[in-house]
Amino acid sequence: MKSRSGFRNGALVLGLAFLYMPILSMVVFSFNNSRLVTVWDSANSPTLTWYRKLFANEQILDAAFLSLQIAAMTATGAVILGTLAGLALVRFGAFRGRAMLSTMTTAPLVMPEVITGLSLLLLFVALEQLTGWPEGRGIMTITIAHITLAMAYVTVVVRSRLVGFDDSLEEAALDLGAKPLTVFFRITLPLITPALVSGWLLAFTLSWDDVVISQFVSGPNSTTLPMVIFSKARLGVSPDINALATILVLIVATGVVLSTLYMKHEEKRRLREEQMARSGN
Repeated sequence: MKSRSGFRNGALVLGLAFLYMPILSMVVFSFNNSRLVTVWDSANSPTLTWYRKLFANEQILDAAFLSLQIAAMTATGAVILGTLAGLALVRFGAFRGRAMLSTMTTAPLVMPEVITGLSLLLLFVALEQLTGWPEGRGIMTITIAHITLAMAYVTVVVRSRLVGFDDSLEEAALDLGAKPLTVFFRITLPLITPALVSGWLLAFTLSWDDVVISQFVSGPNSTTLPMVIFSKARLGVSPDINALATILVLIVATGVVLSTLYMKHEEKRRLREEQMARSGN
C-alpha cells in the first residue's frame, strides 16, 4: 500500500510540475531586466520595467480591450443559445430533426478550426454579396464565429446538467399552480446556474484564446490580443509578452477561484433548501 501511495503522489507531483513549471518560469522571467527572455539579469533583476512598458503599449491595450468585448459578447450569446439547445434536446423528447440538431450543435467540437474559419469566411462573403450584410469583417463577424464554436461546448455542459436534474421539483411547482415560465425562472434556472456559469467561463476563455478562426473572419481594424501576441511571437518573443501573459494567468486564476467558490456556495444552498423542503413534508 505504501508503494502505491508513493507512486501516486510521485505521479501527481510530476504531472503538476509538467503543467505548471513552464507557467511559473514565465512569471519569473516577466520580472527579468534583460531583453533576452531566456537570460536572467541577476544584477538588475527583479524589475517592473516590462510591466510599465506593457501598460504604455497602446497596440496591446487596444487589442486586449477588443478581445474583452468580443469574449464577453461571445460568452453571453453562447450561453443563451447553448441553454436553449440543451433544453430542446433534453426536455422535448423525440421530435423531427432532433438527431440533426444534436449533430449540428456538437459538430464544432470535432471540426478543425481551419475548416470552421474558412467556411464562416465564405458564408460572410456570400451574405455580403447577396444582402449587403455584414459590411466587411470586424467585431460582429468575429463574435458570430466565436459563438458558433463556443455554443457547442455550452450545449454539452448544460445538457449534462439537465440529464441529472430532479424533475420532481418542477412537477411539484406545476401541481401547485405555477406556470411553466415561472417554474423555469424560479426553479430550473437557479438550479442549473452552476452549469451556466461554467459554460460562460468556458466560452469566454475559448473566445479570448482563439487565433485561427479570428484570422479568417477579422478585418484590418479588429485585431484581437491573441493575434497580436502570435504576430509578435513569430518575430521573437519580447519580455513584455511575459508580463502580459503573467497578468492573464492572474486574471484567469482569480476567475477560476471565484467561480469555484460561487458554485460551492450555490450547491450548499441547494442542498440546504432540499433538506428543508423534505423536513417540511
